[in-house]
This record gives sequence, C-alpha cells and structure tokens, in this order.
Amino acid sequence: MMKMATTKKKKEGSKGHQGLVDFVFSWSISDVMNEKLYTDKVKQIPETFLSTTHYMQSFIYPLIEETHADLLSNMKTLSGARVCEVFDVKISKDYKPPKELYYEISLKQMGENEKREGSYEPQFGDLIALTDVRPKCIFDLNRPKRPYLLALIQGMKDEGSFGLPILSSKAIEFEKQDNEKGKKGDKLFAVYLTNLTTNIGIWKALNPDPEASNMKIIRSVLQVDPSVGGNCTLCSNEKTTGASELYSSAAIRNFGLNKSQETAVLNCIATKDCHHQNMVKLIWGPPGTGKTKTVASLLFALLQMKCRTLTCAPTNVAVLGVTNRLMTLVRPTSECDTYGLGDIVLYGNGERMKIDDYEDLFDVFLDYRISVLSYCLAPLSGWKGSTKSMIQLLEDPKNQYQLYLNKEKEKGENDDDDDEHDSDEEGERKEGLFISMNASGSQAKVHKIENQGLKNSKQKFLKKVIDQTVKENKKKKPKDKAASQKFKHHKEEDNAACSKKNKMEKGNRVETCLTFDEFFLKELNSIGKRLIFCITSLYTHMPTSFIQKEVAKDMIRVCNMLQALGTLVRNVAATNDGLRDVLFGTQTAERRIRHFNELRVTRMECLVKLQHLQERIFLPNLTENYEIRSFCLKSACLIFCTVSSSSKLHTEGMEPLELLVIDEAAQLRECESTIPLQLPGLRHAILVGDEKQLPAMVQSKICEKAGFGRSLFERLLMFGHPKHLLNVQYRMHPSISLFPNTVFYGKKIMDGPNVKSVTYNKRFLEGSMFGSYSFIDINNGNEQIDNRCSTKNLLEVYVIAEIVSNLHKQSLVSKQKVRVGCISPYKAQVFAIQEKLGNTYSTDRDSDFSVNVRSVDGFQGGEEDVIIISTVRCNGNGSIGFLSNHQRTNVVLTRARHCLWILGNSATLVNSGSVWKKLVLDAKSRGCFYNAKDDKNLVQAISSALIELGQSDNLLNTDSVLFKTARGKVCLSDEFSKSYARIDPTGDDLVSKLAAINLKDEPSTSTRNYGN
Repeated sequence: MMKMATTKKKKEGSKGHQGLVDFVFSWSISDVMNEKLYTDKVKQIPETFLSTTHYMQSFIYPLIEETHADLLSNMKTLSGARVCEVFDVKISKDYKPPKELYYEISLKQMGENEKREGSYEPQFGDLIALTDVRPKCIFDLNRPKRPYLLALIQGMKDEGSFGLPILSSKAIEFEKQDNEKGKKGDKLFAVYLTNLTTNIGIWKALNPDPEASNMKIIRSVLQVDPSVGGNCTLCSNEKTTGASELYSSAAIRNFGLNKSQETAVLNCIATKDCHHQNMVKLIWGPPGTGKTKTVASLLFALLQMKCRTLTCAPTNVAVLGVTNRLMTLVRPTSECDTYGLGDIVLYGNGERMKIDDYEDLFDVFLDYRISVLSYCLAPLSGWKGSTKSMIQLLEDPKNQYQLYLNKEKEKGENDDDDDEHDSDEEGERKEGLFISMNASGSQAKVHKIENQGLKNSKQKFLKKVIDQTVKENKKKKPKDKAASQKFKHHKEEDNAACSKKNKMEKGNRVETCLTFDEFFLKELNSIGKRLIFCITSLYTHMPTSFIQKEVAKDMIRVCNMLQALGTLVRNVAATNDGLRDVLFGTQTAERRIRHFNELRVTRMECLVKLQHLQERIFLPNLTENYEIRSFCLKSACLIFCTVSSSSKLHTEGMEPLELLVIDEAAQLRECESTIPLQLPGLRHAILVGDEKQLPAMVQSKICEKAGFGRSLFERLLMFGHPKHLLNVQYRMHPSISLFPNTVFYGKKIMDGPNVKSVTYNKRFLEGSMFGSYSFIDINNGNEQIDNRCSTKNLLEVYVIAEIVSNLHKQSLVSKQKVRVGCISPYKAQVFAIQEKLGNTYSTDRDSDFSVNVRSVDGFQGGEEDVIIISTVRCNGNGSIGFLSNHQRTNVVLTRARHCLWILGNSATLVNSGSVWKKLVLDAKSRGCFYNAKDDKNLVQAISSALIELGQSDNLLNTDSVLFKTARGKVCLSDEFSKSYARIDPTGDDLVSKLAAINLKDEPSTSTRNYGN
C-alpha cells in the first residue's frame, strides 16, 4: 500500500505548473533568511472573487510566503533541530535528472544513549537538510564541501526496500564506508526543518485538475449571498417529510438537545435532500454550548439515513473528539452488539493521532479494520476456511478424526527428523495460519497482516488473534477410579486404530496421537475461537450493505451456540461419559449420558445455522491491504479525518460524498477548506465553529496582514450569512460566563439549568479570594524575555505553585476530586510553570487531583474544574502585546467550570486600554478584585520568590508586600540600607530576618525604626 502512495507522491512535482516543492528547492540560504522575499508578491486577499480561478490564485503567493516564513522560523533555531545520521545513499529506480532526483537513504542505527536523548525518525512529508556536520547555526548548512542541499521524505520504508525514499533538490554525492577496502566514507546527517504535507495538500487543491475537480460549493461562496445559506425556496414548496427524516428526528430527541441545538440539527438534515442549489450552512457554537454534542447528533441522524458524509477538523485532537462523541451515541442504540460500526471509518495516522489512547475507537479506526479484515478474508484461516472446517467437524467428526490419524501416520513415516512441531502447530498450518512469537512474547506476526503504523493497538489486535486461535484449554484429568478406567478403555481403542497401538518412533522419543475426545475438543476449541473471532469481526467491520441486520443477528446466535456447544462438550468429556457415543449417535447413549439431548440439539442447530450463514454471507474477494482500504472507504457512510488528510480521498473510483461537515471551521484557513470542498459528488457543506475564538495560526506577518488566516466561516459571517446560534452554555458558573457573554456575545448566551444550580457553586479553597470568579492583583512582578523572545513573569509562577499546592492539600483533606488547569498566553511562562511544578502532580484527568499547564492554543476546546490564568505582563507603559487579542482572551476566560482565578498586574492591564482594562474594572465593580497581599499564604510565596530570584531589594521598600502585611513593622533608613549593603550585597539575609519578624502573628502594631 505504501509503495502505491509513494508513487503518487513522486508525481507531485511533475505537473505543468511549478509545484510548491520546486519553490522550496529553489531557495538559497540567503533567500530563506530574507524576510521580505515575497513582500511584493503577497496581495490582500479579497472578500469576494470574480471566478474560481481568481479565488484559487489569490491564495498561491500567501501559501508560498507562509511556507517560507515557517522554514525561516525553524532555521533560526537550527541548533536545537532533530538530527539523524545517514548510513548509505542509493539512486532510486525513479531517478530521472535533472528534476526527478529520487534516492533511497538508510539511516544509521542509534545507540541506547542516542535513543534516550531523543532521536529523529523522519516522517512522510518532512523537509530535511542534508549536511556533513551536525549544524550549530544556519551557515553550517552551506559549507564548501557540501553546499546547501534539501530533500523531501516521499514515504516510509517499504517492506523489502533499501530505505527511505526521498526527492533531493540537487544530486547527492556520497561514498559509503568500506572497512574491507579501508575507505573511511562520507559523513552525512539529515536535519529536520519542517513538514510540508499540509501545505502540499493545499497547493494541489489550489491547482486542481479542471476536469476532475468539483467546484460546485466553491462557486457558491465566491460572491457571498446571504440567501444562499438559508433554506431552499423550491425545496420548501415541494417538501414532504420522508420516513428516514422522521425517524432521525425522533432519534435525536432522545439525546436531550435544547431548542437551539435541535433546530440546527434538523435544518442541516433537511439540506441533504436539496438538489436545486449548493448550500453552506453555519452552526455558531460559543464556548460550552454543546457544539460537539450537536455535531455528533447530526452525524448520528445522517448515519441512520445512510447519507455519505465526510467530517473534518483542523487537528487530530478535534477529529478524535467528535468521533468519540458519536460513538457514545451509536453504541447504546445498537440492537446487535457492534453491528453497524462498519459504516463508520476513522482515517489517519495512528501514531500522530495517538490512537492507543482511544481504545474505544479501535473498531472504527481504518488501519485496525484493515488488519482485522485481512485476517477474516484470508481463504484458509479466515471466515471461509474456518466455517468449512467447523461444518466438517460437526457433520462428520469420525471422518475428520480418521484424516487426522492418517496425517499423523504419514508424518511419522516421512518426517522422522522433525520433532519440533507439535500437533497444535500442525493443525494451525492446516488451517493456513501460523503465529510465531519471540521468547519474551512481545512480538507477534500473523500471515498477511502487515504493519499499518499501529504500535500498542496492533499488538493488542495480534494478541487477540493469538488468544482466539492458539490458546488451548488445559486437559482435564479423570477425577475418580471408574472414570479413569473408562478413559483408559477409550484410549486403548484409539491407540488400536492408530498403527502399532498409535505409537510412532521419532529418534529416542515416543509420541502418542490424540484420542478421539482429545482431538475433538482441541479442534472445536481452536476452530471455534477462530470462527467466533471472524464472525464478530465481520459483523463489526463489514458495512451494513454487505451484511443485513437479520444476518448479523444469526451470526450472534451462532457465536452463542458455539460457546454453549463448547461448554457441553467439555462437561461430557470431563466426566468421560462417552463423547464418542454422543457424536457418533450411539442408540444407548441417550439413556446413560447426561445432557445428551441438549448437546445433540445444540450441535445440529449450530451446524444448520452455519450452513445457512455460509449461503447468505458473500464477502468481497480482497487480498491486498490497499484493496481492503479502498473497499472500506467506498462503503462507509461516515468518514472522519483531518482536513489535510482528506486530500487522500481524491482518488479515482471513490464513491461520491453527499455532505461535508467541518468542525472547528473558524480555526481553518480558507485556502485549506478548498481541499475537502472539491471532493467528488459533494453538494452541501456544514461549517461548525466560533469566529470569536482562536483563528488559524499564521507564521508570516506579511500573510497575517493580507488576511491569510481568515477562515471561510468568518468571511461568510462578514456578509451576514445566516447562522444557527447555539445559545445555552452548560460549562461555566454564571459568575464566570458573565463577562465573556457580555463583551464577546452581546448577552445572547443563556446559562443552562445545571450551572445555575446551587450544587454547581463549588469551593475548593477557603476565603472570598478563591470563589467562583476573581482577579488577583500581583504588582511586584517583573516580566522577562527568554532566548526565544517569549515573555515570562516568575513571581506569578511562584504564586501559581502556592495556589496549586494549597488546592492539592485541601483535596486530600476533603477527598474531593479536582482538575486544575494553568493557562498563559506565553510559551515561556508555560515552560516556567511546568518546571516549577515538576512531576509533583498527576496530569491524568482521571486521577483524584490533576494539573495541566498549557498555552491558550493548547486549551482551545478544553475545560477544567479550576482555571488559573497568568497574564504575565508587568510594565509601566501598559504594553501587553498579543494578549490584547479578543479571540485569545475569549478562549482563556471560558475554560473553567467552577472557578476562574486571574493573576496579573492590574495597573499594566488597565493602562493597556484593551479588553483587559474592561475585565479589571468589571472585577472591581462586581467585588471580585483582590490583592495578593490579602492572603497570608500568597504573601509568604511572594516574599520567598523575591528572595530566591535575587529581587530582595523590592522587599526593603516600605510599600512592599512584606511591610504592607506586617502586624508590627520594621522601617529602615536609607543610610542603614546603604551601610548594610556593604556587609550583605544581596540583602537576602536581612530580608529573611525581617520577613520572619514581620510575618509573625504579633498583637503589636508599633513601628520599629532602625538606622536613624
């Protein structure tokens, strides 16, 4: 499969127009470092467009400049770039100079120390620099011996191939080390620069094949007409509600949607049947309004209606979130176990998705499905072979046993030297399955199941197969003397049936064949487990168009029968009551064997049902993984993937999709939306998002100014495009939601009944300062710039550490589960908080006390019980940089459920004249403004922090937190301070002593003067 994908990727640069990779390869180091390289090329992106060509071309140079800016940014931090050493370079069979310089590189195996330090494993789409030194700066890439050389990773290592396929910007000169000839060889390193996968996907979408591309929806949004987003008048006139729509309406009403959510879902469902125009619907979901729940309910309805729908999102996290929510709706409503999940496909890279953390999604994850179906569709070990073997065993066990004896005899005669293969392995070879494990049991290989990029999940699957096919029940020993005699009698009969009392000499070892009972039990167990695995896998992973519901019900019944039959057979065999007599139909058996009728009936019913299923189940003849992949995608009703991954769905023969749903659409650059919008057959799109939260990230200042970060969602709203507002929020305590609702949403959002409940008002710390909402003023701080030009405020770091520590102590006392989130807009502050907290607290959200520290971008879509915000900025001129951004402010203020505590320098924020000024004044007017000096624990934390940070001179001022909070006060004259400074230059020793005096809970309020 990967080999095919690689071939397609290699054609990227061979189109008539210049490809994005060609631009990148053409840049010299001076070009990369030139921040103004495309200043005159990047134009302001229009709000309306004259044609589809005008639309696409408007994004071309902004995309090139954004790629250039991203590369420049990574070049500036080259000393910290990930590096791996190249062991060998060989010319690929596709090598066609001067443009198509394809090679295969193999990487040097790393030692344990290198692995521990963190190694670089190149991924598909990575742009790398090839150099003969480990670069410390950008100019190391342009050494005279090896000039500036770039390469693009074209795919992952194929089975049986030499190494990683790459496309190089220039011819590579490399001489491999040869110890025999005494050649030292060349040194070559691959240095990670950036990943171009997404941008190449956008480039292809902006340069479509005019004959193959679907421009219907894109044409509808060139000139924005508000009426296009409304309901179709022609459909309204001829509308008759169908049975499927009525069923879907009834189904979603069971999900507890509020009026605004239900209206949005039903309106979007009605859109699917419109063939008069191509519409784009907008669902506006402010924080906490149940946006994901609404989308999942919509998708559930579309699944019931068998409407082929693609659901995309900008990130893997968002895709997993909406898929997981849909599954919580689908599983409880399923009448037949996991039947129907074959209509749902989650598509993407398992490692990047971290799919192992989402075990509930394995049944819809495409790579896992391919592995399972490749096993089930195998002619011998899969459904067909296992069904045939079980029917033969149940229909004529005597004949099957005789075949076994003949095989053992033949093996004894012709294979005397082979004493390593026991009967289990021989039986499995007969069924076409061989599983081998290493000594530790940590690796497993199954015939025709290739590595799909899964790690733990793949191992779990293989373990499941092993458990289903190999594990053998322990043999039951006779319990009493009579049973022992009966057992001995049957064994003597079987031994007689096998030549020379069933004993075959193998060297110095004597091996005895299985008795009939042993053989039947083993075969029933082995084949039964394989068959049950295949049955459950097929009704789970095959689309409902191939397996009808009634057939699935019969499949479940057969599984139950096989399990019941196994239990009955084991019970009869364990008591040695004559299993042979039951299966061979001896007339006297009925009178003397318990469970005779039950076993006979179960066996016959199972046999009939299996034969019936054999006639009713028609599986596709697929042997290769890429064929199964295509089959799954073509047959699915709902497909989930990232927007960039949707480019891989533009394949020949792909069944048309009807609807596109883009979640978090406001975080998506408009040009990126063009990837899924052009999918074959697509008629309508539903965009879900909130333009008042974080937009897409744009690296280039030139592109940002040109409007490159604007989403299609935002542009449509600019022209009054209709939207369905979700107007009830269920996350924030009303005191938390009040400010963002007023400032950002014009008081259009209502608080849900759950957040208005008295029980929602939770207290995690004592004191009014730590109520549901508060601004805590910290005016002693000092903002600093780190080596990456990011800002931090270490005093706020210490205060956060103190608050978190107190929360943890209180949580242990109260045994109350608490989830804490610490947010800052600045990466330097995030790192500083993480470093201060260390590994003291769990980050696992399921633990009794968890703390997660992230940037604003990292918390988009997230929520916690308690949120602590560090605003960082502390200066005299009110400069707060991008902190003033309304969208970032909105996100940071809407993550908390029960408590939101904002730390900052009020003077700086008020002087900024930004939205933060409004917030500080609002907190004061509501009585939610507090000074850190009002809390004794925070005073101690601040004092300790100033001493540790070498800022103890701030504590010697009479207006410092140390003096303002003292009960009895010590004042120092200027002369005394100067004199003591000669003894204690840092002043730390004196401050520590004064702090000890001032922080004592003394009744005295007098002032002590020293040095006058």
